[in-house]
Amino acid sequence: MAFSGGVDSSVVLAAAVRALGPADAAAVTAVSPSLPGTELAAARRFCATLGVPHFAEPTAELDLPGYRENGPRRCYFCKSTLMDMAGALAAREGFAAVATGTNASDVVAGFRPGIRAAAERGARTPLADLGLDKAAVRAIARHWQLPTWDKPAAACLSSRIAYGIAITPERLARVSRAELAIRALLADQPLVDLRVRDLGTAVRVEVDRELVAVARDHPRLAATLAEVGFAGVPVRVEAFRSGSMNELLPDPERVRYA
Repeated sequence: MAFSGGVDSSVVLAAAVRALGPADAAAVTAVSPSLPGTELAAARRFCATLGVPHFAEPTAELDLPGYRENGPRRCYFCKSTLMDMAGALAAREGFAAVATGTNASDVVAGFRPGIRAAAERGARTPLADLGLDKAAVRAIARHWQLPTWDKPAAACLSSRIAYGIAITPERLARVSRAELAIRALLADQPLVDLRVRDLGTAVRVEVDRELVAVARDHPRLAATLAEVGFAGVPVRVEAFRSGSMNELLPDPERVRYA
């Protein structure tokens, strides 16, 4: 299982354990500067509860010019690296297939070059094959009492950086620091979804819709962002929108790489 630790990959992994037993399933998480450290720790804990091996394998997508340049196909290069690593691990450990947590909602979401990269490498997508959308996946996870059933989506840190702005370890680390700092700043609020978007000449903070005014009017927001590295740039606060960076792409690019 290509295991991010989110609800989708958690359900697929739990289903594999139910069908095959823990001896015939395993999980692998790609470790790179684009993965928040808290996500890796959570993935390890989840696999331990299922009794399955968990491999934390380093990947070097930042070595690829196509990834670093952060064009519309960035996710293609990332997923290619991940699936090549997972395929090699599966062959080495004696597993017959590699699965991902792609669900039916992902398939119809539009611009997802990473899905194409995984398909080209023969990845299995049981959730999408069964027509299970995000709501159905969460319902299954809740029924099975998986701790990830209500876990917010947690895309990689590179997805926070606007297309055309080079991906660097420093930029990724700055975004990670900013999100941790804002969660601490709003610790007294029921904050679920949060993204700090690095737009180059500005920074956009996205939070749950009902908390937009709270975050925007917080007297320490700008200072907190400055302290973690976003000094001297305008700050905007908007409602969280999954995939909002894709809205900045010209339509021909979205069609070309969909």
